Amino acid sequence: MKRSVLTGLIIAVCAVALVAQDVPEVGTPNATDMNDGLPQQALSEVSVDKFEMEGFWRSNISSDAGFSVSRLFEGGPANKKPIEAEADLNIPDTKVLGTKVDFLRRGNISVYITSARPIPVEGIVKTLSVWVAGRNYNHKLFLLIQDFHGRNFEIYMGRLNFQGWKNLTAVIPPQQELGMNGIVQQNYHYSSISGIKVTGFRIECDPMDAYGSYYVYMDDLRAVTDLFTEDMREADDPFDDW
Repeated sequence: MKRSVLTGLIIAVCAVALVAQDVPEVGTPNATDMNDGLPQQALSEVSVDKFEMEGFWRSNISSDAGFSVSRLFEGGPANKKPIEAEADLNIPDTKVLGTKVDFLRRGNISVYITSARPIPVEGIVKTLSVWVAGRNYNHKLFLLIQDFHGRNFEIYMGRLNFQGWKNLTAVIPPQQELGMNGIVQQNYHYSSISGIKVTGFRIECDPMDAYGSYYVYMDDLRAVTDLFTEDMREADDPFDDW
């Protein structure tokens, strides 16, 4: 009887030991298992435009609503952090874009600040951000972009009712699985082109604040983008752009 009990205890201990070997140690998850079922990404923060080129940005407003002009000024937000990858490149970053609007009347007025040509952003863009000094007016800022098919979209960035500089961010909605509707950034048949193009900004003026002169300043347009497809592209894969 004692021998049977002892044998049963030995079998039970061995079974527990075998099960314990299959359980990973707490705090050391398997990286391969964590990636199963998740898309591979290579997220990077990249500079889109630092507003350093005179004449590249222009502003306009309906002629019956007022006048607008844009130009560069020295300065920028004091708490802006540089992009790590650009630390040793000595890229000029001393100016900001200023826009002045003189209103002729109140109303639902839009001011457009646009680039001389669309600015491409490679990869699958997740967010776009810009530093803004909005002068504490109740106006709204929208980002203007073009998708993979050249269709125009605008994305809300926030109100300009704050003092000093503030970093505003627009989140780009993820592409639908079929890639037919919404903001399309990639055609799954072609890997040579992806991403979006930035065309500018729209300020939607609050009628109660649309009077006198209005000043707004912008600096350092950046993107967080997934460059996995670009990094993994085969060197001998021809571009479909002929």
